[in-house]
Amino acid sequence: MAKQKTKFVCQDCGYESMKWMGKCPGCHSWNTLVEEMEAAPKGKKRRGFSTGEGSRSVKPEPITKIESREEARTSTHIDELNRVLGGGVVPGSLVLVGGDPGIGKSTLLLQVSAMLAANKKRVLYISGEESVKQTKLRADRLGIEEDELLVLAETDVAVIERVIEEMQPALVIIDSIQTVHMDDVTSAPGSVSQVRECTSAFMRVAKTKGIAVFLVGHVTKQGAIAGPRILEHMVDTVLYFEGEQHHTFRILRAVKNRFGSTNEIGIFEMKESGLEEVLNPSEIFLEERSAGAAGSAVVASMEGTRTVLVEIQALISPTSFGNPRRMATGIDHNRISLIMAVLEKRVGMMLQNQDAYIKVAGGVKLDEPSIDLAITVAIASSFRDVPTEPGDVIIGEVGLTGEVRRVSRIEQRVIEAAKLGFTRVIVPSKVLEGWQAPDGIEVVGVQTVSEALEITLGGKTRGTPSFEL
Repeated sequence: MAKQKTKFVCQDCGYESMKWMGKCPGCHSWNTLVEEMEAAPKGKKRRGFSTGEGSRSVKPEPITKIESREEARTSTHIDELNRVLGGGVVPGSLVLVGGDPGIGKSTLLLQVSAMLAANKKRVLYISGEESVKQTKLRADRLGIEEDELLVLAETDVAVIERVIEEMQPALVIIDSIQTVHMDDVTSAPGSVSQVRECTSAFMRVAKTKGIAVFLVGHVTKQGAIAGPRILEHMVDTVLYFEGEQHHTFRILRAVKNRFGSTNEIGIFEMKESGLEEVLNPSEIFLEERSAGAAGSAVVASMEGTRTVLVEIQALISPTSFGNPRRMATGIDHNRISLIMAVLEKRVGMMLQNQDAYIKVAGGVKLDEPSIDLAITVAIASSFRDVPTEPGDVIIGEVGLTGEVRRVSRIEQRVIEAAKLGFTRVIVPSKVLEGWQAPDGIEVVGVQTVSEALEITLGGKTRGTPSFEL
């Protein structure tokens, strides 16, 4: 009998080694190499999406002769999810949904299943973590009663493939990919080998049969989807479900999408009856804004094709340490250091002995350049202890020389601010040409940071040193 060999596989990146190492050479993570049994070699087998004979001839085609057509999509009847997916579910697509435990992944997918089943689309929900009775309890809480929604508690991929062949559903949901296994792979469920092979099997099912497959993935402590990085490369779409368990709002974000944009977000609110769409998130993010408080500024940010108005809060206080602290929530902290350096060098604010705490209210993450000017005004407002005007929206990118640079889609941002009752928008002066502002709102163009601070804060101070403009 041949001796069975073992190998050590990194659980983060899939790197394989014949001996154990403390640090993975592939991803440089510590203590991630786990011993696994090496599968016995088998006969050669053709693996791919074709259902024809393995020995058939394959001939490449000129790209000019290939017919291009728009992918037909199936609406989930949940507008926020349709927006993130790019218009709906594409038949034959493989979608990976990740998020923290208890964030609402299973609830969202069960609601999607019910919506499709109500429109005569057969859905197969495979639960590897819960029994069918537990799934039924969740369905009762959500008020789901659909005959076309089929539920199965199974973890064997071979059995799942046989059931899919018999039922021929329009959508298959695997909850979760870390719980299913293949008998041919000797390692435990959730290991790199099992996750890779199981995902490959479901990918073949999706592509050969034209069935959309949703995979639920666990996340690590760092927030990344558990398993090898190749898992995200194999699927067509990667969705992250974000939010805090102590808050009711959830954000669905696409980080990879072969059938649509990766800039879209969907916003939901968790209630006792399940997840409900938030059709106007700007009102939600601004409803608790304090009037007359220093250190607050509103910015109109673009999330894909949607304009979202959010509040940026800043707290500047004298430091009690040798090195001042720079903390940010929802914004890259390096951007905070850059903006504070511009304020100190170009405007004359002495911020080198001040702690800075910046936060985006509502738990939203912003990364586009148009939020720079709003951050600048919020920091200056807190430092001078002078509140901004409650009817102002501030938009613009800040350069290192103190200039305010143009941003895209300024008309759409101004229209959204006018809808929510704001009376003035501060924008870069270069974007004022070629369009007309809507009635009821004033658009003011600025060229420098000093000019923007003069318009929004004026020359008055309240208990802190003034600075020259």
